[in-house]
Parts: sequence; C-alpha cells; structure tokens
Amino acid sequence: MQFLKLPRSLRQLSSYVLAIALGVLLTVSTLQVLPSQAAPLTAGDTPQLIAQPQSPVTAAIGSTSFVTAAVNRVGSAVVRIDTERTITRRVDPFMEDPVFRRFFGDGFSQQMPSSEQLRGLGSGFIIDKSGLVLTNAHVVDKADKVTVRLKDGRTFEGKVQGIDEVTDLAVVKINAGKDLPVAPLGSSSSVQVGDWAIAVGNPLGFDNTVTLGIVSTLKRSSAQVGISDKRLDFIQTDAAINPGNSGGPLLNGQGEVIGINTAIRPDAMGIGFAIPIDKAKAIATQLQRDGKVAHPYLGVQMLTLTPELAKQNNTDPNSPIQIPEINGVFVMRVVPNSPAASAGIRRGDVILQVDGKAITSAEQLQNFVEDSRLGQLLQVKVQRGNQTQQLSIRTAELQNAS
Repeated sequence: MQFLKLPRSLRQLSSYVLAIALGVLLTVSTLQVLPSQAAPLTAGDTPQLIAQPQSPVTAAIGSTSFVTAAVNRVGSAVVRIDTERTITRRVDPFMEDPVFRRFFGDGFSQQMPSSEQLRGLGSGFIIDKSGLVLTNAHVVDKADKVTVRLKDGRTFEGKVQGIDEVTDLAVVKINAGKDLPVAPLGSSSSVQVGDWAIAVGNPLGFDNTVTLGIVSTLKRSSAQVGISDKRLDFIQTDAAINPGNSGGPLLNGQGEVIGINTAIRPDAMGIGFAIPIDKAKAIATQLQRDGKVAHPYLGVQMLTLTPELAKQNNTDPNSPIQIPEINGVFVMRVVPNSPAASAGIRRGDVILQVDGKAITSAEQLQNFVEDSRLGQLLQVKVQRGNQTQQLSIRTAELQNAS
C-alpha cells in the first residue's frame, strides 16, 4: 500500500523501468532458443529447405541439354565434303582475229584463262560402317574430286556411287576400314509439327556447327519452295541452315536422323528445308545398287486449278483462253515427244482423274505419277472445253531432271 502513496511521477517511472526489464528478458530468452542465421551447421543439424518450382525451360531441357546428348550420339558420323571441279571456258573467236592479235599482241590471248577450278563445300553423314556417306546430289554433282573429312581429322578420297538429281540425293563411298561411326536413322513418318529439330553440318566452312529449332511444317512441296525440277515433300524447319549445311543431318530430340538439310530460300529468314529420311532410305538403297533411280513421268507442265482462279482468268478481257471453273490440274504446256503428247494431251486441258481417283492439285498428280511403275498405263480423265475425254497414257523414264 506504500507504493500507491508515491507521487504520480515516480509511479510512471517505475512502470517504464519494469517494461524495459521485461523486454530485455524476453529478447535474451529468444536468442538462447533460436540459432543465429550466420552460424554454420553442425554435423547433427538438418536444414529445412523449401523446394523451388522448376521452370518450364529447365523441365524441358534438364540439367544436361538434350541437344548435347543428341549431338554426341551422331556427331562423329557427320562429315565435311570438299569438292573440286575444273570448267573449261570457250575462247572468244574475236580474240583469234588477226587484226585483234596484231593490235594487242599474241600474249594477250594467252593470258586469258581457258579453264578455271571451282571448289565446293558441303556436309554428309555415314550410314554404313563400310564407308557409305549420304549427301545431296548438288554437293558432289559434276565434281572431279571429292574429299571426305571426318570429325577426328582423317580425310579420304570419296567415290560417287550414285546421284539422283530429281530427289537431290547422292551416295559417296570412302575406304576407311569397317569400324566407322554410323548415324542412327529415325523415321520421318513419326515427325510432328513442333518437334525439336537439330541441324548439324559445316555452314559457311565452320566445321561441326549445331543449330536448334523446331519442325515448322511437314510435306512442303518442292513447287512451293520454288524448286520445280524436284519431286519432294520437304520437312520445313526454323533451325538455321546456311550454305555448307547441304547434305548434313537434321536430328530429332533423341539424336536420330529425320531429314537431310538440302535447301534454303534466299528471300526468307529462318526457314530451311530437309528431305525426309524415309524417302532418302529408299533412294539410297537404289543408288547403292544401280547407281541411279528411274523416275516415271508424263511430260506436262501443270498448275493447280480452282474455280476462283479460273473465274479470275475468264473475267480478264485479255485472257487468250477460257478455262473451266472447276477443281483439277491445268495443263500449261505439253513436252514434245513425251508420253502425254503421244496420248493426245493438249495445252489447256484440265486433268480431273487418274485411274478413277480425283486429282485436285499438281502435287497430288506428281506424287501419283512418281509412285507408279515405268511403262504403267494410266487412265486419265480430262476436261477439254465443255467436254470430258478419257485418255490412256503410258509412263516413260524421265531422262533429265531439268
């Protein structure tokens, strides 16, 4: 009761002192219970870690890049192909004129080069331990000398066993023993849009270069790409493909070859094209056995026709011909002395059916003929003006891709 009789100011001071003492006591107790954050863990301590969510990129690639694993699986089987070709230039007859020779002297014409050596660079990959290399036809076509360089630095003279210009494929043989690395071949039929695509090769002379992208579309026809003299449905990819990549493999995420890098469009950015490996397998077998591939043909230059295109043509007062406003394949030109010419196909005809199957695009007709046999008799239904006719065309062997 004496405490209550103290002056008010002293009672307040006593309360403040008591509060401070209690705060200090609680702080000391807490420090004794909780370890310092900077204190090292002892052998008996078990840290409580909070798992952080994995990012989508890390989940897809993992700690070791799948690209690294894929390239390691096939990389040693990818080769560089160097070619040499000598071309002879025709001497201008004007330089042989006596007046010219008297004026400039005999030494001038002798200084003009009559031949020139061209060098080329491409890629390829080994498909058999015996030394078979698959590449593009345009890489080794007309080459006087072919040199194949392995990733380990060894070089071998290559012998071209076969070339097929229509599919732009070639097989080269090297004699390097029987223990060569072989690229694992996948299946292009299982490829889907959005799959990983890994291009391996020697672009611009930079050996063993790897680029990554995806499969951006499938069955892109050679006509759409702008290569009218080929018969191919390409795999389109955004993996960077540059000059020197030609003939190199396009891999899937497992390191299997799904295509052969073969073409780029100079007017496009980030678009490349590869020959499906399933097509290449069949062609390579024939090239190895026969040295060439026989392709059936009809002998027409054609265009996919739709009612809209025909109507656009027919409403043009300057159009030289009226076209039936239907779906089919419009014959723009008939090659002289071809199977189509012999069968009576004419310019301006519209091909509607082949062997009873409706034909609605030039690519469809081309594939139908490519899958036929040499000498096979095809029943072709055409629209000529207001009438339809049934013609029989016997396929023949295509002699020149151009």
